[in-house]
Amino acid sequence: MSPILDSLCAALLLAALPLGAAAGEARRSVSYSTHTMGTYANLILVTADSAAMVPVVDRAFAAFQRVDSLMSNWTTTSEVARVNRVAANRPTPLEPEVAEVVKTSLEVWRKSEGAFDITVEPLVRAWGFLGGPRRVPSAEEARAASRRVGAQWLHYDDARRTLRFERPGMKIDLGGIAKGYAVECAAETLKAHGVTDALVNVSGNMEAIGSPVGSDHWRIGIRDPRDRMPYFARLDLYANQGISTSAKYEQFVAQDGKTYGHIMDPRTGRPAEGLISVTVVAPNGYVSDAWDTPLFVLGPAAARRKALELPDIAVVLVQPGTAGVDTVWVESSLASRFALEPEARELFRVVLF
Repeated sequence: MSPILDSLCAALLLAALPLGAAAGEARRSVSYSTHTMGTYANLILVTADSAAMVPVVDRAFAAFQRVDSLMSNWTTTSEVARVNRVAANRPTPLEPEVAEVVKTSLEVWRKSEGAFDITVEPLVRAWGFLGGPRRVPSAEEARAASRRVGAQWLHYDDARRTLRFERPGMKIDLGGIAKGYAVECAAETLKAHGVTDALVNVSGNMEAIGSPVGSDHWRIGIRDPRDRMPYFARLDLYANQGISTSAKYEQFVAQDGKTYGHIMDPRTGRPAEGLISVTVVAPNGYVSDAWDTPLFVLGPAAARRKALELPDIAVVLVQPGTAGVDTVWVESSLASRFALEPEARELFRVVLF
C-alpha cells in the first residue's frame, strides 16, 4: 500500500468526539485500531470487558483485510488487479464481493449521470494520484487517458458474474466505494457476534451501531476542508446510519498558482471543481461512500438537486466563497443535527435547502 493513502488522505477525517460515560457506568467506550486499505481503521466498542471483545474485533479487522485483498489498486495480487490484466481480452468471472461492488458502482454511475465512474483509473494514474508522482499531465496525455474512460464500455453480466472491457487499456478503480463496503462488512460482522453499540471507521468512512454510553447518538466532527481548524462542524449520527465525505484537501497537485484536487470528473477528464467538501449521511457506510464522490463531481447546484431526489441520503456541501467565507449547504433533514463549531462561525455561512 502507498503512503499516499495514509491517515491525512481520508476523504473526510471524521472523528467521534468524546462524550464520556456517566459516573459508575460499567460499560464504556473502548477503541481498537489497525492499519488497513492503505490507511487507518478504528473501532469504538461500548463494552464492560475490553479483553473479551478482542476476538470479535479481530474478525472485524479480518473483514477489512479481505476487502483490501480483493479490491486494492496498489498491489498486483488483488482481484481487481487480475481483472484489469485480463478483462480487455475476454469476459472474466468476478469474486462475489467484487461483483457486488461493481454492480452497485454501475447503478450509481447511471443514477449520477456519469459523475461516478469506476473506469476513471487511467485518469487518476495520469495525474499521479495512483502510483505518483503527482503532476498535471499534458493535454495529449489527458486525452489519451480519457479515451480509456467510460463505464458504457464495461460489459457486466450479473447472471454469470463476469466483466469485460470493450476498449484496450481500460482499468477499474474501486477506491471510491471499497472503504464504505469494508465498513459495512465489518459492521455486519460485529452485529453478528452480538455487538450492540459501536462505531466503525475506516479513514473517515463510518457506520454507527447503537449509541455510546449516556447518549442516543454519536457526535461526529467534520474536518475543515481548508485545514484552518480540526473540525468546522459537528453532526449527530444515529444507530444504523453511515457517514462519509469527499473533499479536496488531502490529495492535490499545484501548478502555476492553481491547485487541482484528486477527485476526477470522468465526463471532462479533469479534476472536479465547484465544491471543496461533500458529506453524505445514509443508511450505512456503503451507501454514503458510494455517493460522496459523484455529488462532489456534480457541483453545488446539481448536487443539491440530486440529493433531494435520493430519499435515502442527506448531505452537507461546502462551496468556496468570497472574502474568506465559504457557504455550507445543509439539507433540511439534517438541520437539527448539524452545528458549526464556535471558531468556524466567522468563516462559514450556513444555508438550508
